[in-house]
Amino acid sequence: MNSPATEQGPATDKYAVIGYPVAHSWSPFIHGLFAKQTGHKLSYSRLEVAPDALNDRVVEFFAADGKGLNVTLPHKQAACLIARERSSRAEIAGAVNTLALRSDGIFGDNTDGAGLIADLTRNLAFDIKGTRVLVLGAGGAARGVLGPLLEADPEYLEIANTQILTRSTLMPARRAASALPPTA
Repeated sequence: MNSPATEQGPATDKYAVIGYPVAHSWSPFIHGLFAKQTGHKLSYSRLEVAPDALNDRVVEFFAADGKGLNVTLPHKQAACLIARERSSRAEIAGAVNTLALRSDGIFGDNTDGAGLIADLTRNLAFDIKGTRVLVLGAGGAARGVLGPLLEADPEYLEIANTQILTRSTLMPARRAASALPPTA
């Protein structure tokens, strides 16, 4: 399912959220509000794409002058493999939630953890250091928040997930994140 764009025009940047399902996403509305507040002309749509069609649809989107994609379930790990280059956050997580076209190819990043930490520390004035943290799930978003949460130095971090196999796949990212130097 593709949703209508939030705004059309010749000098309009093209963005979308890609997932399966994606009809529930508020991203077009939220990004439309951001665009109005900042005076940015953009179209932002929903792209409902089955997992087996992800690679082709990402390539088509950028070939049609798309600027960037927000990636949601179940595509965060697969989209990481599509990205030619990845941020260190995405490398540690093994998942991306943003894809952008650069001159040298598709770049992937994972902003899930940075966004969560910023919201907790800046907006809610919550200090994670020394606290007990429970992460529910072990999908792409959990992968994205694990490293930044560990960098915030909680006393204890537990991952609860219904599938033991999925939870065990987080261990390489958890070890890599644990090896990072603490941030100030």
